[in-house]
Amino acid sequence: MDTLRAIEAFVHSVELGSLSGAARALDTTQPTVSKLVAGLERSLGVRLLRRTAAGLSLTEEGQRFHERSRRVLEDYGDAVADAREGIQQPRGLLRVSAPVTLGQRHLNAMVLEFLALYPDIELELVLDDRFVDPLEERIDVSLRVGGTLPPDLVARHLGTWPRVLVASPEYIAARGKPRKPQDLLTHDYLRYAGGDDGVLLQGPNGPETVPVRSRYRVNNAVALLDSVLGGAGISLQPTWMVADLLAQGRLVRVLGRHTGPAQELHLLYAPRRHLPLRVRVAVDFLAERVSRLPGAGCRGEADRRQSMRISKYASSVSPRSRKPAVRAAS
Repeated sequence: MDTLRAIEAFVHSVELGSLSGAARALDTTQPTVSKLVAGLERSLGVRLLRRTAAGLSLTEEGQRFHERSRRVLEDYGDAVADAREGIQQPRGLLRVSAPVTLGQRHLNAMVLEFLALYPDIELELVLDDRFVDPLEERIDVSLRVGGTLPPDLVARHLGTWPRVLVASPEYIAARGKPRKPQDLLTHDYLRYAGGDDGVLLQGPNGPETVPVRSRYRVNNAVALLDSVLGGAGISLQPTWMVADLLAQGRLVRVLGRHTGPAQELHLLYAPRRHLPLRVRVAVDFLAERVSRLPGAGCRGEADRRQSMRISKYASSVSPRSRKPAVRAAS
């Protein structure tokens, strides 16, 4: 029996919740995975999985074995990556997740540029505004806008983007321009669904909460921005989303001396000693590109040092377009 292959089949079955899922991940058949897991159980002399109509569940022995097996596979992957360092091109499947609006407005173009640089990489971009668990959903790199950062992942800070009040020129022409925060009470204020009424602003006189009510709320940032562009009202938007529209004159700032709570952007990835080469070059590429989105604050010294550490791993890798000397998700 190929013990390493059997361990891999077992771990994939647990993490994907089914033998068929493991078979797809390993590019084999479900009967093959079933035989590998059964052979592993026979060699160990214990039952690892309970198989029922409802799905798979771990036995007590299986729980302990799964925890150690994951580390075995990670250590094996690290050893292989270390042995092959410097002689391979980045290749294989890379899964990246990001919020919908960030993906549509900026990340999609970055991904196409990245794929042109590294033609041996396949990339699956998952755009979703819900929290995506990178470990559970086998995501290699996640872009997170705000929210709580998971403690079991590396979170690389990319920058801080203020949020500003904006409206279309047509709306301002029809309704007038607010001169002070309390003037917002007489205007149509648009917001993302799910939040409380009221808006917190930081201005020359410190923080101020304006108890605005919103007749229109929507749980999609693209739809919200389209509504503002269409003249439906005033909204608080991050600068990475609206800087180009402000420069083009399609939107105008409202209460220009006031800003809302800033947005923090982070790159999340697994805390492994040896990240697959395709993950390292993707992290380095996205960190550099995303940090240059318009309106970003300066990154700190710690972020600069982290960027240098990641860069040194990819420094020997040249994109194929320059005649280079690069995970299925693990």
